[in-house]
Amino acid sequence: MYQVHVIENGVQAKEKIESLSGTGFSEESIFLFAHDKDRSEHLTENTNTQEIGMKEQGFLSSLGNVFKSRGDELRSKMQSLGLTKEEADLYEKELDRGKVVLVASDEVK
Repeated sequence: MYQVHVIENGVQAKEKIESLSGTGFSEESIFLFAHDKDRSEHLTENTNTQEIGMKEQGFLSSLGNVFKSRGDELRSKMQSLGLTKEEADLYEKELDRGKVVLVASDEVK
């Protein structure tokens, strides 16, 4: 199971993370996506959420992301959290508009 939220900024991200934490999602199972890598890293650091790595994606997918465009990389990471290809495409378009996508997933082990 997962929840996806499209938000505008870090303030909204913190509010949504607090809300999700109250429903049982841990910070380790909440991921933030932004199209700009620096913004994504900044949000992740300031909200104590996680980056998607080998644990969530597996070795081959993580390695493959090195050779992908940013959009392809983000869609791949969202799919590794349980989103369908169509959902990942939809949310990546929101990222193109400057939004932030928050995914809370209990798929993460």
